[in-house]
Amino acid sequence: FKENRKDDIWLVDFYAPWCGHCKKLEPVWNEVGIEMRNMGSPVKVGKMDATSFSSIASEFGVRGYPTIKLLKGDLAYNYRGPRTKDDIIEFANRVAGPLIRPLPSQHLFEHVQKRHRVLFVYVGGESPLKEKYIEVASELIVYTYFFSASEDVLPEFVTLPELPAVMVFKDGTYFVYDEYEDGDLSSWINRERFQGYLQVDGFTLYELGDTGKLVAIAVIDDKNSSVEHTRLKTIIQDVARDYRDHFHRDFQFGHMDGNDYINSLLMDDLTIPTIVVLNTSNQQYFLPDRHIESTEDMVQFINNILDGTAEAQGGDGLMQRIKRIIYDAKSTIVSVFKSSPLLGCFLFGLPLGVISIMCYGICTADTEGEVFEHEGAKKESGDRELTDEGSEEEQEEEKNGKYTELSDGELKQKDIMEKKKD
Repeated sequence: FKENRKDDIWLVDFYAPWCGHCKKLEPVWNEVGIEMRNMGSPVKVGKMDATSFSSIASEFGVRGYPTIKLLKGDLAYNYRGPRTKDDIIEFANRVAGPLIRPLPSQHLFEHVQKRHRVLFVYVGGESPLKEKYIEVASELIVYTYFFSASEDVLPEFVTLPELPAVMVFKDGTYFVYDEYEDGDLSSWINRERFQGYLQVDGFTLYELGDTGKLVAIAVIDDKNSSVEHTRLKTIIQDVARDYRDHFHRDFQFGHMDGNDYINSLLMDDLTIPTIVVLNTSNQQYFLPDRHIESTEDMVQFINNILDGTAEAQGGDGLMQRIKRIIYDAKSTIVSVFKSSPLLGCFLFGLPLGVISIMCYGICTADTEGEVFEHEGAKKESGDRELTDEGSEEEQEEEKNGKYTELSDGELKQKDIMEKKKD
């Protein structure tokens, strides 16, 4: 594979045998391989155990599992979208094809426009703008399609101030790139590659972080058709459509189904339906300080964020990082006990038991040590007393010696008295 991979285009899943996400992807990956082969795609589909072939995985910058990459010549493109069969195949077909796809006829242009919700088109001949467009396409082809067309192929309602030009078609209309107002072409395309309003999930929110925009989301339950859920969703849609010229450079609009993901992101329990504005660059978020009743209320809330009067919560400071560690640990423990109580008791009960035994042993050892020290001190004290006063035998000998001395004296005195008598 390493020697011959540049001869073909490869779509590779780098996996680890012990990875749960990899096992979940495996049946989807098998379907991708079968369908790509049946449709006659030039892309070869394979998978590689990154733990067995760590040098190759390291060469392609694999740092997590599973990692999906499309290898095309010297280039390697990461896939960061949803892990579904259709999304993976669409990615492979887009990246494996030409960077810039020509649209030679009006009929083909209309066909492509129906298939793609967002498409970028270069209009004009050779120019520095086209070179820049090709350069950006090589970088962002993983996200969207890039086309080229002549002016007479465009729909009749399109009016261009000058040529060459780069345009984006989306949300039922079009927008022309202006270097002076929109800045760098790559940044503009990165900001405009999403529809003005879309359904947001974890993958989409991750990609939205690259745009530098704040994300205004109505957090609702799609299965709930109550007035409040529908109303908040409609308010976000209306602001995205009617106030695009005011907010599209700074805000992305959408809705999210359910609050599980958003709760884990904010480390808080949001009651749905509600509205939240996320800053994915620094993990800050904004919640309205009053109930959003109308489009005007939402516009006022957004303006308060822009002028700095709205209070930002969260962030990526030290305290928030500590809070994140605690929250993630707590969530992991709870999820383990919910999915498998016995496994949870084993994983967390066994270490606690070992630690308890160790603590008990340490405390017991200290107590016994104190007893031994006390007895040793008493013994030492007793030895000192015996040393100072002498042993019982020595004292007895001393006493006997005294008695012996007194007896000798009496004997001498008796001898003297006898001599005087004589």
